[in-house]
This record gives sequence, structure tokens and C-alpha cells, in this order.
Amino acid sequence: MVYLCYMRFFMSRRKAARLIFIIGLFLMLLGSAFLLGSLMEISHTFVLVSFFFVIMGVGCAVLAIKLNKRSLYLFFAAFFLQVGLFLFLSALNIIPLAFSRAWPLLSIFSGAALLPTGWHRHGTFRVRYLVLSFAFILLGSMLLVFSLDLVSFSLAQFVRSWWPLLVVMAGLTLILISLSTQPSAEPKR
Repeated sequence: MVYLCYMRFFMSRRKAARLIFIIGLFLMLLGSAFLLGSLMEISHTFVLVSFFFVIMGVGCAVLAIKLNKRSLYLFFAAFFLQVGLFLFLSALNIIPLAFSRAWPLLSIFSGAALLPTGWHRHGTFRVRYLVLSFAFILLGSMLLVFSLDLVSFSLAQFVRSWWPLLVVMAGLTLILISLSTQPSAEPKR
């Protein structure tokens, strides 16, 4: 009763209804995640950690929507949602990879999160975001190949043999980024 009086005093009915809806949705999703984790005999801690990342992603998405043109929040929303979903699917053993072997996915998730961020910020896909996004995805994919032992040699052997190619790729990335920037308008005298 005290809680309802408090809510009526500080909030309108519409805001109170929204808050109650959000809390209810949060509890429903959390309970569903724990129920699914219990049925699959998964640690509650692992479910809670993955759910935490999903909630952070949803929170950042709400901030990105509420604060118009806040691309940074959109980047974190996409990134945290991907990490939370991966951790949850990994906990359910739908994706049978331990995070200790799949850590390069963080780079791939970062690259994938840059795509909607660049589009949201400029209304179109800009080259500087595309190049950086594909660089992160390529780097993560390359590291994932070595992390999952899909090749017969180590990352150190690869770098020792192919380091000039890495320098060429870094230079190409910088050139593409510099070509994509538009020169600022010079003040007329």
C-alpha cells in the first residue's frame, strides 16, 4: 500500500504502468532463463551472467532510442546482446564452444555491432565504418581459426612467416579509411 502511494505521489499513472510493465517483463524473462537453465541442468551463475549481458544490451538499446542519434549506445546494445546470446546458447550447449576457445568472437561481435552504428549515425553505410567493421570481423575470424585449432600451425608460426602481409593489410585499411573521409570545407576569404 505504501509503495502504491509513493508511486502515485511521484509518478503519473502512465509512467507507473510502464514501470510495472518493464519490471514484469524483466522478471518474466529472468524466470524463463532460470527455468530453461534448470531444465538443462546449467549453473544459475552462468545463466545470470548471460542474462546480465542481454539486459545491458536492452538497456543500451533503450538509451539509443530515447537519446536520439546516440550511436555509441547502439554499438554497446548490439555488442552486449550478441555476447549475452552467445553465452546463453553456449550454456545450453546449442553452441558447443567454451568461451576460453571462442574469445575471438568478441572481435567479430564488435565488427558486427559497428555496422548498425555507422548506419544509424549517418543514415547510410559509410566506408570508414565498413572497413573498420570488416577489419574486426576478419581479425576475429583469423584468431578463431587458430583458437579452434583448425589449422596445423600456431598463430606465432603464422605471424613469423606472414608478418609482411599483416603490414600490407594494415596499410590498406588506413588508406581506405583516409580515402573515405571527406575534406572539410575551407573558409572562403
